[in-house]
Amino acid sequence: MNRASASVTLALVLASASACRDVDAFDTRGRDHYVGAVVAGSFVRSGVAFGTRLCLTLDTTRLQDAPGTITTSDGRFRGTALRPIPQVWHDPISTLSFGDGRRRNLLYVATPEEDGGPGVDVMAIVSLMQSGEVEVRMMRGAPQEGPPATPPLFGVFTLQRREGPCEL
Repeated sequence: MNRASASVTLALVLASASACRDVDAFDTRGRDHYVGAVVAGSFVRSGVAFGTRLCLTLDTTRLQDAPGTITTSDGRFRGTALRPIPQVWHDPISTLSFGDGRRRNLLYVATPEEDGGPGVDVMAIVSLMQSGEVEVRMMRGAPQEGPPATPPLFGVFTLQRREGPCEL
């Protein structure tokens, strides 16, 4: 390996390590969790009841394979795994950036429990905020004419860190 290649490799390794440290503070390490309610405004809420709370555990060392779980007070999610989409990590969408104050936005899928069994997958965007809070946006489907096969869902949850296990 020549000097130029070694320098580029070192720069990539340092950048990668820096990116990991950037989110390490959000790791719940099995000791705590993030919890909060869905944003109340009906203009940013569909298919999620007012007052629904969400609990998130997050393992920042495993963001690409087993990042954590979500639980909601309405029973739709119960320790449900956030599932990464492997291809996302190799696509420009992994650098998704929107709004101010976000350190990192992570894209996952979760399967709710509906009608006594597994429901239709929901997209979850987990935003790690500069403030130390976390936002979770959940979405599925879009309005359509006629009865939808699966009702659309959209909710934004603002979460704060709390000690101990999730108790929803």
